[in-house]
Amino acid sequence: MNREGKRGRRWKDVPLGRKVLLAVGSIMLLMLGINIILYSQVNKTIRRMDTVYSSNVDLTELSDSLSAVQESLYAYLSVKTSDSLENYYRSEQTYRNLLEKLGSQISSNPTMLLERNIRRMSESYLALAEEAVSAKRGRNVEKYKELYDNSQKLYSYINTYIDELNSQQFRNNSASYQTLREALEYLEVSSLVLMTVMMGIGILMLFGITKGMIEPLTNLAETVNLVGQGNFNVKMPQTDSLDEVGIVTRAFNTMVESLEEYILRTTRSMEKEQQMMERELLMKNHLKEAQLKYLQSQINPHFLFNSLNAGAQLAMLEDAEKTCIFVEKMADFFRYNVKKGLEDASLEEELAAVENYIYILNVRFAGEIHFTRQADEGIMDCRVPSMILQPLVENAVNHGIRNIDWEGRIHLEIVGKEDRIFIRIRDNGKGMSQERIQEVLSGHAGDGEEQSDSTGVGMNNVISRLELYYNQKNLVEIYSEGENKGTEVILKLPKTGGQK
Repeated sequence: MNREGKRGRRWKDVPLGRKVLLAVGSIMLLMLGINIILYSQVNKTIRRMDTVYSSNVDLTELSDSLSAVQESLYAYLSVKTSDSLENYYRSEQTYRNLLEKLGSQISSNPTMLLERNIRRMSESYLALAEEAVSAKRGRNVEKYKELYDNSQKLYSYINTYIDELNSQQFRNNSASYQTLREALEYLEVSSLVLMTVMMGIGILMLFGITKGMIEPLTNLAETVNLVGQGNFNVKMPQTDSLDEVGIVTRAFNTMVESLEEYILRTTRSMEKEQQMMERELLMKNHLKEAQLKYLQSQINPHFLFNSLNAGAQLAMLEDAEKTCIFVEKMADFFRYNVKKGLEDASLEEELAAVENYIYILNVRFAGEIHFTRQADEGIMDCRVPSMILQPLVENAVNHGIRNIDWEGRIHLEIVGKEDRIFIRIRDNGKGMSQERIQEVLSGHAGDGEEQSDSTGVGMNNVISRLELYYNQKNLVEIYSEGENKGTEVILKLPKTGGQK
């Protein structure tokens, strides 16, 4: 192999990163040197331009400070307060500090002469202002008014001199600024020309260097596209290059050989994983269904026995018609309970069960329970878990209005808003503490109280069944302002029904 072939082989074996680094690095170094020279010149010119109008800025600040002194002096003389006096002394000190920047030497220069006059008049003005403040503090009204009038005249003269000085310096600075601006524009044009030339040279160099790298990458991209379309019979031409393109080409050919087998193994693995996920989901659904059936089966038989005993006593004391109505209500209540125990129900059916339950209790307790309802008729067909309203009303009776010294009332309200159903059950009974509310909502409150005289379906049961049915949390809220101030239970249920 001749010398030129060896030299070409050595360049082909250089890594891509080093090739790009060598090409770009040489261009960047040259551009860096040019930019440093241009930057230093531009920065120097900009700094000189920044200082051109600094004198005008100082004079504007001096005028603003003088106005602040005059305003704070007027404020103190008008309303004698410690705050206004403090503001005056603060603005006076600021103005004195700014005066130190003005020249005080005698000179024929108009600018220096104006600065000296401003300083002398300012000292006289501050002396008059100080005397006016002293007269005000001494309550010498005539004197401080006279001194204030004199200081105001002097204030006007000083402002006039400051404006004149500002105008003079602005005219001088404008001429300097124009000269510097022309120099800056010349530097901008020069830098643009140099940068354009360097970019042209750099593009040509990069094009020549990267052409040898792009062609094999283009071939590789075309081959990869064919493989992506399902053609596993194509391969890249063999190469002995030691750079990244050569390494990727050899690795790609090896990958294509085993890709089809790998896809088959992956497909079989995904099918097995999908089957396992389906079995796991089926087991979870069965578990949820078992939990739901278990929770819905908890009905205390003592409630049935006590209610039937009350019916027997009623038959002894009243005529057969009322006894018949009572027994029918009892039969409807327990027929609904048994029939719907493992199913969902409409809101209309749930509401009917509540009314039967209230009727039974009023027979037993001589009409002491005052129950009212308000329902949106348009949502009565919506499906909800069965036996969720009656346990909440029962809870309001047993733990809310039972054994209170005033007339107990329970109000049930059902309304639909957008995609939600809001069910509110309010009583005017004993109320609940915040600690007790948190225990009930978290499921830590026991349902053991008064189990012998209830249906046995407590708050924990209702909350658990709602969460299982809708597959959501935080569907129940409880509010109470404290002892003897009643309780409100709110259900926020989706209109779409539960997810089974």
